[in-house]
Amino acid sequence: MSSPQSAEAAARAPFDVRRAHAAVATAFAVHGAVAGTFATRIPWIKDHLGLGPAALGLALVCPALGSSLAMPLAGRLMHRLGGRAAIRLLLSLWCAVLALPALAPGLPWLCASLLAFGACAGTADVVMNALGVAVEERKGKSIMSGLHGMWSAGTLIGAAIGVPAAHAGLDARVHLAAVAAVLVGVALAAGSRAPDVRARAGEAAPPRFALPPRAALVIGAVGFCAVFAEGGTSDWCAVYLRDIAHASPAVAAVAYTAFSCTMAVSRLVGDLAVRRLGAVTTVRAGGVVATAGATLVVVSRSPVPAIAGFALLGVGIAVVVPLCFAAAGRRGPVPSQAIAGVATVTYTSGLIAPAAIGGIAGASSLTVSFGLVALLTLGLVVGAGVVAPAPAAAPPGPPDGGGSGSGGRGAPAGGVVVARTPPHPGPGAMGAPQVGAKGPAGAHGGIEPAGP
Repeated sequence: MSSPQSAEAAARAPFDVRRAHAAVATAFAVHGAVAGTFATRIPWIKDHLGLGPAALGLALVCPALGSSLAMPLAGRLMHRLGGRAAIRLLLSLWCAVLALPALAPGLPWLCASLLAFGACAGTADVVMNALGVAVEERKGKSIMSGLHGMWSAGTLIGAAIGVPAAHAGLDARVHLAAVAAVLVGVALAAGSRAPDVRARAGEAAPPRFALPPRAALVIGAVGFCAVFAEGGTSDWCAVYLRDIAHASPAVAAVAYTAFSCTMAVSRLVGDLAVRRLGAVTTVRAGGVVATAGATLVVVSRSPVPAIAGFALLGVGIAVVVPLCFAAAGRRGPVPSQAIAGVATVTYTSGLIAPAAIGGIAGASSLTVSFGLVALLTLGLVVGAGVVAPAPAAAPPGPPDGGGSGSGGRGAPAGGVVVARTPPHPGPGAMGAPQVGAKGPAGAHGGIEPAGP
């Protein structure tokens, strides 16, 4: 039987960290694939149940409501089960419930299935981001933007399969069940290689429901601005192109494509900017780009500049939410609880943004609506400082029980165990990475803060 020192050394090996990173990235992609697949079959569900716009709108509120209600439970589940078991359970459930909406015989059952759909999505989301923060800490460099880029790529893959299926007239009950079965298998395989983040011995379990920490609410306010811009743009950019920029329906669809693709690509490469510029400067620069894009949209009266403006919006807000989750994971004794708080705020923003844009447009115009988007993206410039690392209390102490500052906790050869609290005060005093001018640095493995 291996000693704690050798087990810890195995956990710190580059192969294990790479494997954990790949597993979490796969989990993000699977999560996104579920969302992208479901979106392509909403019209089938609407027609199959004979729903009008109001009834469908009511049903589509349920996923966000289910997520907001269930996300506070994610921290307690992760404490009880550990990170690996939690992500295997929650992500596989999220994949499995993909089949339920198409099986609903009427609106009440559809709403119930979508509440469960959202609850599984939200809790899996919190655990994924908590594991992402743990892997980021071990790697000693920013990876959260790339992980969210994998989610965006997953949505595109799900949509790329779903659109031809819908065009071919494939029954959504067959399509969603088949995709759910495949994704459950991928989720279980990825989860088995995820880092097994566990609480320290004797650490109290987080409450079942609790108000988010104040720091999480402040970080969430910045995420709120970015997600409002994302949700409003996703739902209204094509309408803006058609009604304000006088584009044809085919050209109007290009606006959403430009926005989605620039956001996905920017997330996939965003970690390079974070490592070079730091989190605060990256968010601030993104706010400037997004504000310029929203302003260009507001003043555009022809398709080309409007599409360019939406593309700039996608670039500008792409990395904000990943960096908000990373910052939340560095605050407080229970990272998953802080992440749940930020996620609740951002999900709420995504819920209200389309309705707010439509309400303002009804009272005035879509131009005024996107003027509000420009003001909120300007808020990213003002509030970027909240994603800064917490100040270091003291330099890391000597290695303890295996040389990682992990509280001497060993790891099985097949996984990574990350303790929440190092046995000494220092950077990442709650076991979280510190993002300096050039990238994150944590207390594990002697990773020092990056220099200016």
